Amino acid sequence: MTLAAWLIMAGSAIVVGMVFDRIGALHTLETRESVERFLAEPPGADLGIGVDGAITALRVVSMVAAGCATAAAILGYQVLRRSRSARLALTVLAVPLFLSGMVTGGFVSSVVAASAVMLWLQPSRSWFEGNAPAVPAPPAARPVAPPVAPPAAPSSSESPAQHPPAHQPWTQQPWTQQPVAGPPTRSAADRPRPVVAACALTWLSSGLVALGLLLTAVVLAVDPDPLLDEVHRQRPDLTEQGVSDGMLIGVSLAMSAVIVLWCVAAGVLAALVYRRVGWARVVLLVSAGVSAALCLVGLVAGGFLLVVPLVAAVGTVLLLVRPDAAPWFQSRPPLT
Repeated sequence: MTLAAWLIMAGSAIVVGMVFDRIGALHTLETRESVERFLAEPPGADLGIGVDGAITALRVVSMVAAGCATAAAILGYQVLRRSRSARLALTVLAVPLFLSGMVTGGFVSSVVAASAVMLWLQPSRSWFEGNAPAVPAPPAARPVAPPVAPPAAPSSSESPAQHPPAHQPWTQQPWTQQPVAGPPTRSAADRPRPVVAACALTWLSSGLVALGLLLTAVVLAVDPDPLLDEVHRQRPDLTEQGVSDGMLIGVSLAMSAVIVLWCVAAGVLAALVYRRVGWARVVLLVSAGVSAALCLVGLVAGGFLLVVPLVAAVGTVLLLVRPDAAPWFQSRPPLT
């Protein structure tokens, strides 16, 4: 089980590095010629897309692979702490990671997917259930009764009361349960500082990102010409690719809505983490890890403003995996 978890974490880190290398090489002449050769022959010729469309598809699939690999690395760490929800989420992520990892070669993503399957085999399954693996018991030896000495005969000078009978009748004593000292209770005042800092960081960064996207959506709806002019200045080939201004505005508004909903969900998860809900911590770790991977990909592509949510996401992950934060969520009821 330990080998499988470390293979998942190490393999996911390698997949993320290979994705960054692939995204950085998408605009090179060698990659463009490779895509042209692929589209000139079947089955690439049957796809009905151009070179720019194929490169865009490769970029999207690569970002999906990076996000899944980042989430898998975080879940692999949680698996070492015997988290069943992390094992289930890792199994679900293994399918898109295996498929999207084909753009980076496929071997490392296949190792990660196979390691996720190993978590459901014995003896890993017994470890997650809290049971020891079945071990055949040795054959029991036949007990040998010790020799019993005959009772000594009482002397004539001693009274029978001085010699009790050899076999006293056994009387059952009443059984009383001894109190067991349980773990000390912990209140809201014992909430670790890293948990408080991670929740505050999530609320602050999610609020800023959601506010910025809402303002951008309002500007696109009221006066989109300045933003469209800037986009056409940076990407003058959009018109040749068949991307109209209406399509660009619609896609931008849809992406803004999805990211705003993501920010709201992250804020809700941070509130549940603040109330000591264990599964919310795992989901928030996955959300922050995927957000960090996507921000890092966007930062490599030239989005310098993404450094702020990147730092916030990385800080949230580091705070929630601290040794003094993780035990606070284990076997504890939610705080009211």
